[in-house]
Amino acid sequence: MFHVKICGVTTPEDARLVAAAGADAIGFNFVAGSPRRLDPQAARAVVAAVPMGVLRVGVFAGMSADEIRRVVELTGLDAVQLHGHLAGNGPAVDPPELCTLLAGLPVIRAVRLGADGLAEARQWIAAARGHGIAPAMALVDAAPAPGAAAGSLGGTGAVVDWQAFMAAGPLDLPVALAGGLAPENVATAIRATGVAAVDVASGVESAPGRKDPEKVRAFVAAAHGAGLGGG
Repeated sequence: MFHVKICGVTTPEDARLVAAAGADAIGFNFVAGSPRRLDPQAARAVVAAVPMGVLRVGVFAGMSADEIRRVVELTGLDAVQLHGHLAGNGPAVDPPELCTLLAGLPVIRAVRLGADGLAEARQWIAAARGHGIAPAMALVDAAPAPGAAAGSLGGTGAVVDWQAFMAAGPLDLPVALAGGLAPENVATAIRATGVAAVDVASGVESAPGRKDPEKVRAFVAAAHGAGLGGG
């Protein structure tokens, strides 16, 4: 689906910056309570600034398939990332049947590396297959760091334990790694884990929702240099 995704873009200027830096996917956040959340109407201009050939991904949590489709149709998104909880242990739950209800839209499923490794993620993916359609990609994120806001669903800067991720075994899907990545560590993370893609939000920001041009360019260059995309 993609090799390098910059998530939490909130302005047309940042969308153009990220695309020019060489990222092949850009994430737009529609999760209530997120400092990077976009209003769907306002998001139209931001998404429209993305040039052809760059995947436009909407990040959602706890919304129905109909609600997600309305945002997709309004904004022109290409794909959907489900970032809600895997089961009924949080306020924003994304059930496995959403993949089937969103048929025709590529779905990226964000999962957390927990004390049980990726067992809960495997159960969710298997259940999605049982409903008819599995996600196209899994995005492995870290559990929130101590002190993170209740209900935090990403972009917190918490780092995935790469050794624990490798020990958890494959997910039978292409995997993107997120969680605490930055220009300084992304190449090491790619080489250590062998993932198909990487995703970053806070690691390339000057403030929540505001991308730092130098960090964006350095992150993309480091990922390309480690073998992800870049022609």
